[in-house]
Amino acid sequence: SGGGRMMVTVSIKQQFPGHSKQTGLVATACRAGAYVNHLTVVVDDDIDPTDTDRVLWAMVTRVDPREDVEILRRMQASPLDPIAYPAGVEAFNARMVIDACRPWERLATFPKVAQASPELRAQVRAKFPDLFS
Repeated sequence: SGGGRMMVTVSIKQQFPGHSKQTGLVATACRAGAYVNHLTVVVDDDIDPTDTDRVLWAMVTRVDPREDVEILRRMQASPLDPIAYPAGVEAFNARMVIDACRPWERLATFPKVAQASPELRAQVRAKFPDLFS
């Protein structure tokens, strides 16, 4: 996802209030995360950052758009970035940092993840193979 450059996902074990937001801001601004990046997502350590479906699930179940989304303007870009502005060598872009972690103040009370066990999922896949390709 993101063409290998335009989306960065980081998984953390939250250690203190604001840790997830701080991680996203650092990841989007450090040299490796900054070049052409458009979207930085921070997820809890129960989410595999390489599994885009799980990252998207965290985004739709753990993000409060009022609190967990930051838009940063005039960030480092590249002339190769198709959405960079202005056209030319000194390119800028805007990017979004999404904190898709459970809220720090609700870690103890946030709803638990409800899912079938790996064994049950394997049984269902075996029973209905044509539904799972």
